[in-house]
Formats: sequence, structure tokens, C-alpha cells
Amino acid sequence: MDRTHPRFRSDDKELVPRVMVRAMVALVLLCLILVSAHVWTGQPVKYTAPQAAVDRERIVFLQGDMAGSARVLDANGSLIADLAPDEGGFVSGVWRVLQRERTKARVALDGPVRVTAYDNGRMAIADPSTGWSADLMGFGHDNAAAFAKLLLD
Repeated sequence: MDRTHPRFRSDDKELVPRVMVRAMVALVLLCLILVSAHVWTGQPVKYTAPQAAVDRERIVFLQGDMAGSARVLDANGSLIADLAPDEGGFVSGVWRVLQRERTKARVALDGPVRVTAYDNGRMAIADPSTGWSADLMGFGHDNAAAFAKLLLD
């Protein structure tokens, strides 16, 4: 038999050992049982952002581009920040997420967002038009600091 051509069929009866298939099925069933037990016993959701009082809050309008530059305007249309591509990367990234979420929700693309700082040091951004929000601390201290600067008068 010529072995220079690749084999498209295997002579082995089992390409994946039965033990491995059974182990994977058992793992999936175990995960399903554990999650179901958690839900059925009424366990609370854990590891959510801690609740705290609002320290500062500001309504802003974000503008950005794919190069990374961003402009931030306050509720009156006054310029808060004009960030170059090397400075506005995260703000511009959030703007792109907002554009995608607003497109999916079929709402105006230029609506305001609410930036909130809490007294426990956490920060969040929320879009009232779509209901989308994000805890900015999940993106790291430097990225949250980019939005913290927008809250300064």
C-alpha cells in the first residue's frame, strides 16, 4: 500500500476513546447539576460590584474615531476634553461600544451617557438610551482614571 498519500479513513474503531467521551459528558452533567442546585436553593448572586453612595456624577457626550482620538462634551455642549489618539484610546473604545449598542437598539447614536463615581472608589458609565452600563474598575485603574478626569470641574 502506498503511504505517500494522506489517509482519510482510520483503521481504528475509536478515533476518540470512549473513556474520554464519557468523562466529558460527566463533566457537563456535573456543571449542570451544580448550577441547578445553586439556582434551586435560592443562593444569592455573588461577586457583583459593591453598592455605594454616589459621590460625583456627570452627564457627558462622547465623540470618537477609529484612530483612538476622542472628544468629550458636557451637557451644555462645552468641551471637557479633546484627546489625541495616544491619550483617548480607552474613551474612544467606550465610544465604539456605545455606537454598537445604540445601533443594535436602533436609537440615536449621539445621546448622552452618565459617568458616576461612588464613594467607595469605583466608577461606572451608563447609557440611558439603551440601558447598557459598565463598571469601569473592571478595565483597570488607568482606564478608570481616564473617566475620573472627566468628573473634575
